[in-house]
Amino acid sequence: MKFIKYLLTGVLLACSNQLLAAWTLDNTASGLNFLSVKKSQIVESHRFKNLSGFIDAQGNSSVSIDLASVETNIPIRNERMQQYLFETSKFQTAVVSLKLPDGLLASLQTGTLKTLELDAKLDLHGQQQTIKTQVSVVKTQGKQLFVTSLQPVLINAADYSLIEGINKLQELAGLPSITYVVPVTFNLTFNAE
Repeated sequence: MKFIKYLLTGVLLACSNQLLAAWTLDNTASGLNFLSVKKSQIVESHRFKNLSGFIDAQGNSSVSIDLASVETNIPIRNERMQQYLFETSKFQTAVVSLKLPDGLLASLQTGTLKTLELDAKLDLHGQQQTIKTQVSVVKTQGKQLFVTSLQPVLINAADYSLIEGINKLQELAGLPSITYVVPVTFNLTFNAE
C-alpha cells in the first residue's frame, strides 16, 4: 500500500512539474516584423499587432499570427494587404510550430543565453513549408522566456501562393516592383503559467 502511495505522489509531482513548465506568449511584450522593398530600393517596415502562442512542457511550440492585424502605418495599405495579399476572409491566421530540443527548458539556466538553429513549420495562406531559423533563448528569474531571431527569416512569396496578391498590390499602388522575398524578424516573450 505504501508503494502505491509513493508511486501516486511521484506521478502527481511529475505532472505538476510539467504543468508548471508550460509557457504562454505575452502579446504586449512580443513583436513580429517584416520588411518590404518597392521600386527596387525603398524599404518599409511592417508588423503584426496580434500574436498568440505557447510552449508546452514537452517543448512543443506554436505561435499564431492574426493576419488581419497587419500594421503598415497606412490604413489603405493595411486593408489591401488583408484583402488581396493575405486574403483574411479565407485565411485568418498564419501558424508557426516547432519542437524544441528535448530537455532544453529544464536545463536552461536563469540568465544564460542559449543559441539554437531550429526547423519550424510555417502554415501560411493554405501552404505549409519548413523554414530554418536561428534564435537566442533566455530565461529570467521573473519566470519569463525570451526568444529572439538572430538573423532574418527569408519568406519567399512563391512558396505560399502569395505572388498574385503581391502583383495586385503593385498594380493598385502603381509601382514598378515589389520584391517577392520578405525578411522577417521576431522577439517573443513567454510567461510561465
